[in-house]
Amino acid sequence: MKKHLSFFSFFIFFICFAGVFLLAGQPVQGAENPSGIQIMEKEVLGKYLADATGITLYAFKKDEKNSSNCIEGCAANWPPFYLDPSAAVAGFEPGDFATITRSDGLRQTTYKGMPLYYFKNDRYPGDTFGHGIGDAWFLVTP
Repeated sequence: MKKHLSFFSFFIFFICFAGVFLLAGQPVQGAENPSGIQIMEKEVLGKYLADATGITLYAFKKDEKNSSNCIEGCAANWPPFYLDPSAAVAGFEPGDFATITRSDGLRQTTYKGMPLYYFKNDRYPGDTFGHGIGDAWFLVTP
């Protein structure tokens, strides 16, 4: 009985591990960018932007062009993404990325005028837990 239980436990662990790996976002072939931005893709969600390590980037529906409305408590859950403007972002148009200075004094990178954010609960490459939260947070599509 113990032998069957041990095998069953291992089998369940293996299935869960394989499922997590298969559901994680994968970089699009040729889209990885060592300067800090890459395009990732999930079968259900499609293509989206992530930082160089694969951590997902989000846009806030309540932001205005080149202006962040996520400050104080909001920014604790949705930290601003910043990429040094001197970093070349290959594969994108030169004007796609810019830097703004937020009302709290922090610098933040924008993509086509949309301020970019992380979600504090996305801990691993390919996590997209912030997508759709409050019908206000969404993946940034290229």
